[in-house]
Amino acid sequence: MNSRTLPFDELDRKIITALMANARTSFAEIGAAVGLSSTAVKRRVDRLRDTGVITGFTATVRPSALGWRTEAYVEVYCEGAAPPRRLAEVVRNHPEITAAMTVTGGADALLHVRARDVGHFEEVLERIRVEPFIRKTISVMVLSHLIPESAEAGAVQTVPDIALGDASDVR
Repeated sequence: MNSRTLPFDELDRKIITALMANARTSFAEIGAAVGLSSTAVKRRVDRLRDTGVITGFTATVRPSALGWRTEAYVEVYCEGAAPPRRLAEVVRNHPEITAAMTVTGGADALLHVRARDVGHFEEVLERIRVEPFIRKTISVMVLSHLIPESAEAGAVQTVPDIALGDASDVR
């Protein structure tokens, strides 16, 4: 990744918005929408990738289609000061943990867990709790998503479709 900061303009924002809405959109389609040639769009996408603005392309999959029907957030409380590096090692060993972050407040970390069912979730929780530096966990089960189009809900589209709007539509 290039650490140099390059100009980032409204055309870049529109290109990124189009790719976030559908990463399979062709450079020609994006170019037509934003007023550039497909070659110019490709150059911009390449630059955005090289500078680390675009970090990858992915498919968004509905978790229940993969058998993950139970979802929870788990607050993790550590004994002493567990370094984030050590927490990251632990969460990588659990494929059911789809997101993990250190947080402020009482808990040291927050984990987003997906499981087949409550029994599977309990197994995951027990595997997390056996780590010697974990003092306790507090779990909150997800009942429903109030924003079903969010990435956390496994939405098909993760951003508003504003790629075709004028520059004032992009913040």
